[in-house]
Amino acid sequence: MDWQKPDPKLYHLPFHLSDFNGMPYRSLGASGLKVPNIGLGTWKIGFPETGDGSRVNPEAAFAIFDRAIELGVTFWDTANRYNAASGNSERIIGQWLSNNQDQRRNVIIATKLFGGMDGRTPNHCGLSRGNILDSVHASLKRMQLEYIDLLYFHGYDLWTPIEESLAAIEDLVRQGYIRYFAVSNFTVDQIKAYQAAAKHFSIRCHITAVQNQYDILFGERNQAGVLERAVSSGFSFVPWSPIAKGLLSDRYLDSQKLKAGDRLYDENDLEAVHNPLIHKKLTQLAALAHDWNMELSQLAIAYMLTLPGMGPIIVSSSNVEQLESNAKAGKLQLNDQQQQAVKQIISM
Repeated sequence: MDWQKPDPKLYHLPFHLSDFNGMPYRSLGASGLKVPNIGLGTWKIGFPETGDGSRVNPEAAFAIFDRAIELGVTFWDTANRYNAASGNSERIIGQWLSNNQDQRRNVIIATKLFGGMDGRTPNHCGLSRGNILDSVHASLKRMQLEYIDLLYFHGYDLWTPIEESLAAIEDLVRQGYIRYFAVSNFTVDQIKAYQAAAKHFSIRCHITAVQNQYDILFGERNQAGVLERAVSSGFSFVPWSPIAKGLLSDRYLDSQKLKAGDRLYDENDLEAVHNPLIHKKLTQLAALAHDWNMELSQLAIAYMLTLPGMGPIIVSSSNVEQLESNAKAGKLQLNDQQQQAVKQIISM
């Protein structure tokens, strides 16, 4: 008989909860899915010794995952192509979930498909029906899962009819392999095209979220107007690189102290670091953050969470300390005066 004694801690819970382990949650778009203010980006996680380009090995990743649950950071973002199209980020998430099966429903897994993966023919990429179905099943296998909570199209496919792609999503949701649909790195016009096509399908094909690049220094770098579209259309804007590859952190305030291990240094992407206006903004934002007993990165995250249309902030963590700092930012609330002070600086 499948029965167990009820947990007394659940007796007096309300019918609606707004947080988990102290982390505030918000709705993902117009859906019923609730997500934490802070998500966990996993693009750094893999097997560094194999040369996959990752920075966080499984042992360190498992420590981050353990602590993420304790902090309520339960929205985990990955993609099949992370780390040189190895699938290793998904594999390590799958290993942790296999070892912690009681946590599956606590964790919201988001992954992506589009680029070449699991083979080299033209049919191993894009948003054709075949590649969508094969990629989803391959991701499920790597993560040892029965379903994916949120599936993103990682880019726009110029060569496949939108209706074909959406029909595959409709089937996958109906079959229980994915639960919600989203897109990433889409322009406003591409989003509009998908929304128009989705009217001929069920609610299963509605865009729940759009994940594009965004930070408070540069805004929407490549797809302007999507955040505004999120407000008018009712989907969530999920930003990637919200602290601008680490630029919005205290360690970049003094360019003379940069060293190997700092992402912008490693990628030889220092133009913004040496830009006088950017440095002025960083210095003034850091002064505000320190006056308010915050880290600069925490201030950036907390401000983004006040923006209309904004969904969970996806931040990568190389260690538990970074995760704890990011999680703290998800609980901060900036008052109107603080928001205006930040807005004045970033608008210079």
